[in-house]
Amino acid sequence: MKAPSRVSRPKSAPVMPESVAFGPAAHNAWQLQGDKVSFVRRSPKPRPVLIADAAPQAVEIDLARSALIVVDMQNDFCHPEGWFAQKGLGTQAARKPIPVLQALLPAWRQAGGAVVWLNWGIRADKRNLAPTVQFKGKRTAEGVGYADHSPIDHGPSLVQGSWGAKVIDALAVSTADITVHKHRLSGFWDNELDTLLRQQGITTLLFAGINTDRCVFSTLQDANFLGYDCVLLQDACSTPSPAYVTQGVLYIVELLHGFVGSAASLMRALPASPRSSSSSKPRES
Repeated sequence: MKAPSRVSRPKSAPVMPESVAFGPAAHNAWQLQGDKVSFVRRSPKPRPVLIADAAPQAVEIDLARSALIVVDMQNDFCHPEGWFAQKGLGTQAARKPIPVLQALLPAWRQAGGAVVWLNWGIRADKRNLAPTVQFKGKRTAEGVGYADHSPIDHGPSLVQGSWGAKVIDALAVSTADITVHKHRLSGFWDNELDTLLRQQGITTLLFAGINTDRCVFSTLQDANFLGYDCVLLQDACSTPSPAYVTQGVLYIVELLHGFVGSAASLMRALPASPRSSSSSKPRES
């Protein structure tokens, strides 16, 4: 008896996803839809927040397009065994923003704000550090300069990846945060900060960290030159320089570069929008 022939059935076409995104952020992405690529961006919904105490006027920021820039809160500046402390420069001023940031960072993240850690992270061979930078970091033949080892040796000072270049343990770093390494006072010089911010659709920058008159101010000034909206959170910044230096910086920021506000006012205005914080618990000291 002849076996019945099998009926051949056409193979089903593979199921293709409706859309595949290509881009650095959800609102800045191409969409691959079958055999079509869509350039249409889906802009994030504005989320206004008022910083009521800003000077010279109150300012309203868009949380969806803002980033908190935290400058140089690193072991070599803030830890009692860091590079600066071992040079005799102390850590009191450098540690002053810590409690403010411990309160601000979780609230800012929970509201959906972006965080950028802007840290010194130099090359071990110092080949892109000009003579002025190297001299000012060392000053004497016997001094401990950039990439040198201090007597209590935690590795080369401020070299990217070293202990000294890491954010101090008292402050939480989330996996969603962005980290940018710099090798000048300004965080916009010769690195990718500007590109990263623009690809994320960031137009407003709020500044915290150290030192008010050095890396914070240099970065804020360059941000203004590049067209960003700038707000200096004065209670989240600090410097060991004389008080009149800070007053001069605040005056220039208010007059020319942006606005001066406070972390306290910002926190009062932030929406209580729940957001996972499991990845942003402080590390053990």
